[in-house]
Order: sequence, then C-alpha cells, then structure tokens
Amino acid sequence: MVFGVIGLLALLLGYIGFERLLRVRPGTAHDPYDVIYFDLQLFVLGAEPLQEPGPYPWQLQVARFAAPLFTLLAVAEASRLLLAAEIRRLRARRARGHALVCGDSQFAHMLADRLFADGERVVVVRSEPFGPLEYRRRRYLGVIGDPTSAEVLRGAGLPQARTIYACTDDDDRNHAIANTASRLIQDRRQPPGVYVQVHDPEMCLSLQARRLGAAGSSRLRLDYFHVDDVAARALHRHHPLPPAPGRPTKVLIAGGGTFRRALLVETARHWRARRTDTRSGELLTPLRVDLVAPDASTELALAASRYPFLTTVCQVSAYDLDLDGLVGLDQLGTGRYDRIYICAPDESSGLQFALDTPALWQGAESSVFVPVYRQAALATAFHGDVRHDLLDEVHGKLRLYPVLTRACDARLIAEDLTERLARQIHDRYLHAQQRAGVRPGDAPAMVDWSRLPESLRRANRAHVQDIAAKLLDLGCVVAPRHGSTGDASAAGQAIDDRIDELARLEHERWCRERRGEGWTYGEPRDDVRRRHPALRPWDELPPGVQEQNREGIRALPDVLSDSGFELIRLTPAVPAQRRGPGDGT
Repeated sequence: MVFGVIGLLALLLGYIGFERLLRVRPGTAHDPYDVIYFDLQLFVLGAEPLQEPGPYPWQLQVARFAAPLFTLLAVAEASRLLLAAEIRRLRARRARGHALVCGDSQFAHMLADRLFADGERVVVVRSEPFGPLEYRRRRYLGVIGDPTSAEVLRGAGLPQARTIYACTDDDDRNHAIANTASRLIQDRRQPPGVYVQVHDPEMCLSLQARRLGAAGSSRLRLDYFHVDDVAARALHRHHPLPPAPGRPTKVLIAGGGTFRRALLVETARHWRARRTDTRSGELLTPLRVDLVAPDASTELALAASRYPFLTTVCQVSAYDLDLDGLVGLDQLGTGRYDRIYICAPDESSGLQFALDTPALWQGAESSVFVPVYRQAALATAFHGDVRHDLLDEVHGKLRLYPVLTRACDARLIAEDLTERLARQIHDRYLHAQQRAGVRPGDAPAMVDWSRLPESLRRANRAHVQDIAAKLLDLGCVVAPRHGSTGDASAAGQAIDDRIDELARLEHERWCRERRGEGWTYGEPRDDVRRRHPALRPWDELPPGVQEQNREGIRALPDVLSDSGFELIRLTPAVPAQRRGPGDGT
C-alpha cells in the first residue's frame, strides 16, 4: 500500500513538474508522450531534462527523489520475497520432528491449520502455489510440487518428519505418497507414522485388514483413516452421552448418510465404556437406539453382523421410513429421545429438515445433532462464543456438527488401528487380572491405558504388529467381518491346534523385546533395575504365566471382531520357525 502511494505520487508530480519545466525552457519542443517518457525515466535515475541545471518546479523536485525511492523499495521488497522463499525451502528441507501434510484438499488445509494451532511444526506440500499473504497468515512452511514425487517430499524434510498425512482428494495419489514415504525412510530406527486418508469407508476397512496382515513385514507405522470414523470418535469426547436417571437412555439416528454407520458403532462403544464407569458400580441398562431410514433394517443387519457387540450393548429397532415419515413416528411424540441425530445423504436437505421440524426439538431431551461437511462456517455461526453467536440454537436443542473440523484431531488420527487394538489387548489384560484378584495399581501394568508407561504401550503395540506373523503360522488372514460368511470355526480350530506353539512364540517375542530395552531376569520384579521373573525360557515358566500367554492367543479373534474383522482360514499352518535378532544359538 505504501509502495503504491509513493510510486503514484512520484508519477503524478513528475508529469506536472516536467510539463511546467519544458514549458518555460526556451527552444524545447515537446508533446505529452515526451513528458510521460521523461517521467518514467525518473524511476531509473536517467531523465534527460534533468541533465541541465535548474531551477526545477517543486513538483519535479519531490518526484525526482520519490521515484528512485520507490525503485529502491521495490527492489528491496522483491529481494526479500525471493530470499524468503529460498529460506522457506531451506527450512523445510532441514526440518526435524515436524508434521508433513500432503494435499490441496479442504481437509488438508484444515488439518495443517489445526496442527499449527496445537503447537506443531508443520510443513505443507501441495500443487497449488502459496501466495505471500497466505504464507504470512498461516505461518507454516510450504513446498510447491507433486506430493507423490520423492524429490519434492525430500525437499519437505520427509526423511526427518515425525508424522506424515496423505490427504489429497484422490485415493490413489494418497497411496502413492505412502509408497514414496516408505522408500525414503527405510533406514530410520524410529520411522514416522504415516496416515493415509481413504474416502470410501468400506475400502478403508479392507485396507486396514490388509495392512494388519502385513504389519510384521514392515517397520513403517502405517494406517488408513476415514474422516467419518475419526469424527464419530470425537463426537462422544466433545459431547458425551449421559445416562438418563430412572429410565433407559434413548437415541434416534435418522437418515441414510455415510456418517450413520460410524455414528452407530461409536455410540455403542461409548455406551459400553460407560456401563461400568458409574460411581455406584451399578451396570447401566442397554442403550435403546431407534434407526430410521429407508434401508434401516438392512443397515442394522449389516452393522450387527460386522460388530457383534452392537446388539449386546444396545437394543436397536429399525424403521424403514424416510425423513418425512419420521414426523409421524409414534416414538418421536412419546419417546422423548435423549439425543437425536439427523444423518441425511444430502446435508443441505437434512439441515433444512432439522431447521423446519419443531417436532424434532420437542422430541429431544437434550439436542438434535446434524452432521455437516461443507457448512463448517454455518456451524460456527450457530455455536460461536457468547459474543459471536449469530444464530439461535433453539434453546440449545439444535447442534450442527462439523465433521471435517472434528476429524482434524491429530490425537484421534494417531489412535490408529494398531493403537486401538493395543489398547483393547491391555483392557482385556486388566479385566483378567482383576478377576484373578489383582487390584488396580498393584503393578505398573495395572492402570488405565492413559496412565500406562510408554514402554508398556510399546509392548502392546508390538504384540499387535506381530499378529501378521501369527496369522502366517496359522494359515489365516484378516478380513472385514460379514457375519456368517467367514469360517470362524476353522480359524478357531487352527488356534486351538497350535495354542502352545503360538503362546511360546509370543513369549519369545516378548523376551526379545524386553531384553532389547535392557531388561534381565530377576526375582522379584524390579522396574527400577529392569528385572522381570518371566524373562526365562518357556519351559521354565510357571503354569499360570504360560496360561496367561495362551489366553492372549485365544483372545485374538475377539479382539479383531471388536474392530469389525474376522479370521479366515486359507491354508494349512505354516510350520516355519520365527527367529529374531535376540534369539540365542
């Protein structure tokens, strides 16, 4: 702005000054084009009429200093921008421990902004150029180029990145980014986490199954995520579902949008976790869920076959009605739902329905939630702070839930399949130990996952990553669960046939891991000196410890089933022995 004012002022005063100077000088013929030419020469210190001595008009005196000043400032600013771009490229290439976000999508931009706001060092790789104002506003490093190119990713500091997010609008490009990342970080002792966005939820689950079966062959921490799954987990963290005093808690999920399945499953998980989390210790009654959609019965059958715990935690009723038929549902008038979700396939029509249907507001004890993807700004207009609430929330009854905004939570994305399975294995261990009489806090491992030491978390993650090797031994693979389509009995028989061998192999893997962290055999257990009584050969273990390892292997189908997977028996067991770097001779 200042540059423009100085330049325009110099140009205007220069024209007026030259016009007056040439008019009073004898024998000087000129026309307007000559005046403009001389005026422009002021900016390069070479105006011909100034070669003769003055005096000059005051306008020309000001212009002959202002014009060179504008030139010098313009050169300085151009140099600054060029050097700043070069410095940014150098900083990006030399970055360490940063988050690398690849993609031009709206989600990629929102995720990068959220990471930066959370204090992360962020480098963004995208195809569209960054503008100078965007650099200044966003304040993180940017690299322009093809995010699937090894050279571009190397220039973004990928070999030293802590976390990598592939978030383009094209799934195949996201897979290409993961492939390139795998090649560039092969030699790192602690490779980064690579999180690949997949836009189809069924494909995402299938790829997670295939990754789980290959995790043992790669040290790369790789997972696939869908924004609906992440946002559904975030919903119950931001808006937990409280139990209704003196009666069953009731929830209505209406519509056939993609968010419906993730919402139903995560609501059941959330309620299962709360059932044993009451202060009185009394178990909560099953959550009552009414599912309303043209395909509600089909959806319920599919969801229940994939997630068996769903029908044990919830009492789900299906009504094959569209949204318009929801208004005539008897339960809406008499049921007094504790929460209502409107998950229409078209978010605009679903939002319009929620805004124009007072029966929804009257039928909800607390809130009517409407998931939105493209209308995050409208959600902010409804639910800003006290000073910036632009729209009425119907006494707090109406809540727009911005799916993409809530899915931009790095902590929830990092709770990938490996993390969730590891946490479930730990939870099963806690319950088994408590049933055996061990009280919480009696041992370092007898605490909730959030308070578990990182070394023990790594041990559980390593157990999950070794599932691939166990499946190879069993001749089984992991696949998305489809009810009775899999041969669960064959997989279970394969486990029973080799339970002792698999338990022994798991114990040997655990011993290698413990010794790699400096632990040695010793009695009693001493966590300060890193001594453990179970660090000895399988045949020397007490029967109780051996049975604990067997129970961990037997629980494998149930652990996978909770995440929507099942074991499929393909071939006879593979008899090959697995030996690690810590095995003795």
